[in-house]
Amino acid sequence: MRVAVALALLGAVAYEGYEVVESPGSQLFGKTLVSGPKNQRVVALTYDDGPNPPYTGELLSVLRTEGVHATFFVVGRAVAAYPDVVRREVLDGNAIGNHTWSHEHLVLDGQSSLRRTLERTDRAIFDAAGVHTRIMRPPFGGRDWLVLGEVRKLGYTPVMWSVPLANDWEFPPARVIAARVLRYAGDGAIIDLHDGNRGLLCARMHVAAHECDRSADVAATRLIVDALKRQGYRFVTIPQLLRMQAATRTASHASE
Repeated sequence: MRVAVALALLGAVAYEGYEVVESPGSQLFGKTLVSGPKNQRVVALTYDDGPNPPYTGELLSVLRTEGVHATFFVVGRAVAAYPDVVRREVLDGNAIGNHTWSHEHLVLDGQSSLRRTLERTDRAIFDAAGVHTRIMRPPFGGRDWLVLGEVRKLGYTPVMWSVPLANDWEFPPARVIAARVLRYAGDGAIIDLHDGNRGLLCARMHVAAHECDRSADVAATRLIVDALKRQGYRFVTIPQLLRMQAATRTASHASE
């Protein structure tokens, strides 16, 4: 009994430790982008796991109507399946980020596998939209020294998020997703929602339709944008956020 209790406690401690080091704000394994300037009224909307018709298209229509741009961290296999959607993302003025080929946990990959999944996705993005991205987001937020080291060798800036995840993969109503986001959104915030589900090709695979249903995220986006606009926020892409940070650092150094 004592051994069982001790093992349970050890497991709990190990899990808590894992949660701490893998939290989006942790810089233990190396520098990542977590948020933008804290003194500017800007936020960055980001979406993971697409493209995912018809929901990504519906989301793009909301963004266009609202006059805002977002950043889409796309899964390579979905890009290859739906290149027209990625092309529209770019033509609408949105930014694209690399989210690996099949949404694998990068900590489980070796160096060659890690490089292969990012390079394969980059080729798919370029074939679809004619652009190379220099930003990426590790699926599940999973990273360690090897992952971030290889990511940087390939020229990517790893991007996390500052607003706690809204658990939209559990399919809560739009108002719940929006409330969870708005509770924590502030100056320089990076918001992470989902327009797909791990890059699954629901229209082509034997997957339950609800697993790719992101209609609540589409509706929540409208609520989030409207609320933050009323608070005076401006929406920027991750590349724009990075440029703002660089300008802030330059101005800070110049004043020293």
